[in-house]
Parts: sequence; structure tokens; C-alpha cells
Amino acid sequence: MAEKLKKHETIGACGIDCGLCPRYYTKGSSTCPGCGGINFRDRHPSCGILTCCVIKHGYETCSDCPDFPCHRFDSEKNGYDSFVTHKKIFVNIESIRKEGIAIFLEKQKECMDILNHLLAHYDDGRSKSFYCLSCALLPIDKLWETQAFAESLKDDLVLKEKAEKLKEALTEIADSLNIKLRLRKNK
Repeated sequence: MAEKLKKHETIGACGIDCGLCPRYYTKGSSTCPGCGGINFRDRHPSCGILTCCVIKHGYETCSDCPDFPCHRFDSEKNGYDSFVTHKKIFVNIESIRKEGIAIFLEKQKECMDILNHLLAHYDDGRSKSFYCLSCALLPIDKLWETQAFAESLKDDLVLKEKAEKLKEALTEIADSLNIKLRLRKNK
């Protein structure tokens, strides 16, 4: 029987928001159970951070480690990591250190609830990754504003139009905060 390697799979040992990652919401063989979740090692067999943090030292996240940030975070520290959701790993780890993991998880759950709402009501089949990035990178108050905006959209709009307006609103907010949501330019 497969078992979990850590208690909270929605927060990565490294600080990534697994609960806001597109692969966490993917159906089928490419789904990810989150950090240390059931069958995690099948998906990410060589995760050195999980091995060091969880298996070797028994920590839930690197926030518990006195050596954080260690050499394993060099690519993030030096700006070489292009994985967009890694942008908040240091912020997340510091938040856990300062307020504790329970407070962090409450805030993360709020973002996950908004994400689940957006996916359930405004995903046109092409928006999941964008909504995940938005919920991972934008402040919670801006996410609530955007959800309220989405709810105010006219009922006569088709799903594709609602999704487009919602993505425009999220992009506008991100731009105003100097946060990059798009991975590549639209053609």
C-alpha cells in the first residue's frame, strides 16, 4: 500500500504551492499527488529536496531547517529556475517560519477554494494553467475581487467569452503589480 511521505501535500518541502499547481488538478496519468502525497516517488523519484527535508530530517518543509536556504536552492537564488510557481518558494517558506504552517495552510486553502471555483465555472478547457498561476502568484484580496468580477459577468456570455474576460482582468491586476502570468506571448 502506498503511503504519504509527509502530512501536507499541498505545500512542497521546498515551498512550492503544490495545491495551486496545474498538475495537481490534472486528471489521468500525469496528475501529481502533491509533495510527498500518495505515489509521489513514482512521479518525482529524484527530488533531492524531499529526500533531504522529509526523509532524512523528518521536516514537513525546509522552513524547519536551520540550513535553509542550502545549495539545493542555488538555481532559485540566482534566478536560473524558470518554473514560474517557484517564484514564491522563499516567500512561502518565510511565511511558514513567521506564522506557522497552520496559518499558511489556511491562506493557501482560501486560494485553492478560489481556484476550484474558477476551474468549475470559468474553465473553457484552455485556462487551467493560467488560473493556477494567478492563484499562486496574486494576492488573495485581488483574487477575491476577480472572483466577484467573474460572478458579475452577464449570463448571456458563453463560457469562452467569460473565461477571456476573466483572464483579461487577472492579467490587468498582475500587470499593475508587476507580476508576469503568461509564460509566452499570445499569437
